[in-house]
Amino acid sequence: MANRVPNCPVEQALGLIGGKWKGIILYHLMTEKKRFGELKKHMPSITQRMLTKQLRELESDGLIHREVFKVVPPKVEYSLTDMAEPVKPIILALKEWGTTLPQASENR
Repeated sequence: MANRVPNCPVEQALGLIGGKWKGIILYHLMTEKKRFGELKKHMPSITQRMLTKQLRELESDGLIHREVFKVVPPKVEYSLTDMAEPVKPIILALKEWGTTLPQASENR
């Protein structure tokens, strides 16, 4: 890692949204608030544990807001914060690029 540039803005940004799930979570929250179960339905291959972990990290990094309603049964909604707004065009560009790619192998 001798060539690593300290404080590289690309590295910093990818540190917040990188990985398999964070970009997908942000994509599904772009249009409206969603509950945990709704997010899980949009991402059937993510485990409950991983979704919880990724949501906590996104919240901790200030990209999503978690709102807890004091009702029975408990209700929690997730939404994007103002900090995540600049990420929207990037996510949409990735979506557009993804439509041009050949179908990915299921074995990856």
